[in-house]
Amino acid sequence: MSEPRPVVTRFAPSPTGFLHIGGARTALFNWLFARRHGGTFLLRIEDTDRARSTPEATDAILDGMAWLGLDHDGDVISQFDRADRHAEVAHTLLAEGKAYKCFATQDEIAAFREAARAEGKSTLYRSPWRDADPDTHPDAPFVVRIKAPRDGETVIRDAVQGDVTIRNDQLDDMVLLRADGTPVYMLAVVVDDHDMGVTHVIRGDDHLNNAARQMMIYDAMGWDVPVWVHIPLIHGPDGKKLSKRHGALGAEEYQKMGYPAAGMRNYLARLGWSHGDDEFFTDAQAREWFDLDGIGKSPARFDLKKLENLSGQHIAQADDAALQQEITAYLAATGATALKQSQSDGLMAAMPHVKERAKTFPELLDKAHFILTERPVTPDEKASKALDLVSRGILTQLTPQLQTVTWDRDSLEAVLNDFAASQDTKFGKLAGPLRAALAGRAVTPSVFDMMLVLGRKETLARLEDAAA
Repeated sequence: MSEPRPVVTRFAPSPTGFLHIGGARTALFNWLFARRHGGTFLLRIEDTDRARSTPEATDAILDGMAWLGLDHDGDVISQFDRADRHAEVAHTLLAEGKAYKCFATQDEIAAFREAARAEGKSTLYRSPWRDADPDTHPDAPFVVRIKAPRDGETVIRDAVQGDVTIRNDQLDDMVLLRADGTPVYMLAVVVDDHDMGVTHVIRGDDHLNNAARQMMIYDAMGWDVPVWVHIPLIHGPDGKKLSKRHGALGAEEYQKMGYPAAGMRNYLARLGWSHGDDEFFTDAQAREWFDLDGIGKSPARFDLKKLENLSGQHIAQADDAALQQEITAYLAATGATALKQSQSDGLMAAMPHVKERAKTFPELLDKAHFILTERPVTPDEKASKALDLVSRGILTQLTPQLQTVTWDRDSLEAVLNDFAASQDTKFGKLAGPLRAALAGRAVTPSVFDMMLVLGRKETLARLEDAAA
């Protein structure tokens, strides 16, 4: 028995727009499967449609994959650049009598279909040129068609959908080369997958019907058929195919909304695949666990609340320095002003106190406002109300108490609680004016956390500003 071939998967998007969220999930599944098995993950740009393919769209796909951390092996392959090879395979099949030249015009094909409809017969085109003697061939334009099997059945053995059987009399003699000699997409895909050594074709189940037609080429060439893995599509919350009416569709839009890449990977992996009841998992766990058995047959539903929840967990558990880097990339992606070095240092110091319970980077940066803003701190409308005359008087009395205290959490808590008691009030009453003075906001991280991050000098300066 021969050794199983090393796993090779591929992601093959058409460069006609952004990296669609469904495409991103397909890329992720291919990447996870290859990484799990120590295999190879290839990227092929299916740019044969020259009218719709653009370099900008190719860049958008590459940027989306880079953001998601889906690194591919080897160079990016252009399908268009391989057109001569695709045509070569069609000519091989022609020479072996497994394909034929068809001289039927578009008008003749239309007339055939009209007559078939009128007689209630199948409109599947049956070319009179299939078995014609080459001596009868006219000097006229022709397409090259494959000779589809006329009887029996084709069985697509699919790792997700199970065995799908198609009667061969439902298959037409598919065109391989157009009249201008250019190869069609269906031929190009098969030749590329074979030449790239692809062992598992993991793609959306909207391609399931293509598999039977593509198998005709594999069989005619005597090539190994890859393992088919047709995954269910992603639907919106209303159960309909995911579209613009459900919100953002491009991977880069989610980067601009401030979701961390790890949260997005975790969420996309859970769309249509599961590992027991695990919702939150790390990249390492996903690579270790991912298998084809865990892919479900029904469409997955996109749920923004679940994405937010997972993103929050990933932000909370992330390494602070890595988080800082990703926030820098997020600001660049949105065209926002980059952080100054002092703000960057401050954010790093504040990170342990602001990353808890932030579901997105905008939420995290909002919590970190106290360290990113500069003196004099301008309180917003709500915070201004906490800085009335009485409160400002209290801050004036408090400031001397903080000039000599040891600057750690326990000492600060003791001083502030004692001070509140001396004013015949609870610390909670002090918190509002302190938040307003230190951050200019009514909702902030803990007062003690802010004081520790700001340090004694800055804290006292802000309290003096507010009291004045």
